[in-house]
Amino acid sequence: MTLADLSFYLFTIFNGLRVVSYLQQIVRVAQDKHGATAISYATWLLWTAANATTGLYAHINLNDPALAAINWLNAACCALVIALTAHKRHRARPRVEESATRPESTAMMVDNVC
Repeated sequence: MTLADLSFYLFTIFNGLRVVSYLQQIVRVAQDKHGATAISYATWLLWTAANATTGLYAHINLNDPALAAINWLNAACCALVIALTAHKRHRARPRVEESATRPESTAMMVDNVC
């Protein structure tokens, strides 16, 4: 086995594991009932941009469609985590309309609990 072969197999294995870890994160965010507060938008946006631009570089500069596709898949998984997090946080926000229609004492009790 050459060094080139070894690097190819390691790349394939670790990128496969990375996609599995993205899927695990996607499931966790989807199941979260508290607004996915542990997710950092800045970090996931950086990972999305890094993967997308690596895919672009592989496509344009290296003419390597397989490497480009792998990085674009990684970028899509990162973007899905961001989208799910935004959805969860939107749903977890207390509704202003609901607070306004409740009696003042009830609205204050509920808002302080959250």
